[in-house]
Amino acid sequence: MEYILLVIGFALLIKGADFFVDGASSIAKILKVPPLLIGLTIVAFGTSAPEAAVSINAAMKGSNEIALGNILGSNIFNLLLAIGITAMIKEIKVQKTTIVKEFPLSLYATLMLFLLSVDVYLGGQGENIISRSDGLLLLLGFCVFLFYLVEMAFLSKEEKDDFGEHQKYSISKSIIFSIGGIIGIVFGGDIVVKSASTIAIALGMSQTLVGLTIVAIGTSLPELVTSISAAKKGEGDIAMGNIIGSGLFNILFVLGASAAIHPVAISPKLYTDIILLFIITSVVYFFSTTGRTIDKKEGIFLTISYVFYMIFIIIRN
Repeated sequence: MEYILLVIGFALLIKGADFFVDGASSIAKILKVPPLLIGLTIVAFGTSAPEAAVSINAAMKGSNEIALGNILGSNIFNLLLAIGITAMIKEIKVQKTTIVKEFPLSLYATLMLFLLSVDVYLGGQGENIISRSDGLLLLLGFCVFLFYLVEMAFLSKEEKDDFGEHQKYSISKSIIFSIGGIIGIVFGGDIVVKSASTIAIALGMSQTLVGLTIVAIGTSLPELVTSISAAKKGEGDIAMGNIIGSGLFNILFVLGASAAIHPVAISPKLYTDIILLFIITSVVYFFSTTGRTIDKKEGIFLTISYVFYMIFIIIRN
């Protein structure tokens, strides 16, 4: 039964993402807002809903390794596999604003996560946790990110933007497509995570491994299918904005809210993953600056890197 539910979940994710990209792109045209902004906000926050639901729920139940492992695993999955596969299908063009502002924000957020998690090393006592005050600090960072997006929205109204050949629907149809798509994404992600987690735990996997693999991959499938769908439709801005926005949303809002509800203890194993996330973000940032594109060869490199990462964490655990 769990395997049947897994297939149903995948179907909901894929079709939901397709509808969501159509609706979000159409809304961008109607409001004359650049697709990048839609990718950084509506699409990114919508596709991160499964991560938020899983991590906050896990934090409330005291399952810290799943809560933080889900966030780290999801961000690594998005940067390596989602961008990698998307680039292999179609070269991703990266806007200047993404290189100058969004990527540095991602690096700052990851560095902030690392610094907040090393209490013992910095203070010399206690345990390494993301405390409630740390959670509020991350949420403050999220508010700053939202302020930047609002400012970007106002500035974009003064600019002419090329929205490609994507179809523009009526506002009512666009909203229906977007809402219907996000419902499919959220329910599909929830079904996939629950069924896959049940299967994985039955096989004797640890919470850390479940969080970094099955749960992270399951909650990141919306980002993957949405980015691939956006790339196929020529909406590269939505694809890239979706990944970066989701990463920032996961660290600043999902982890911030989780820690504000219940302090998140840090497993020593996860420090390696935090450092790897910073390195991976830097590598993708570097690829983006070379010709302002991520091409097929770079996509292959990122995809293969994810395979090696999976092998590493399976052996480690």
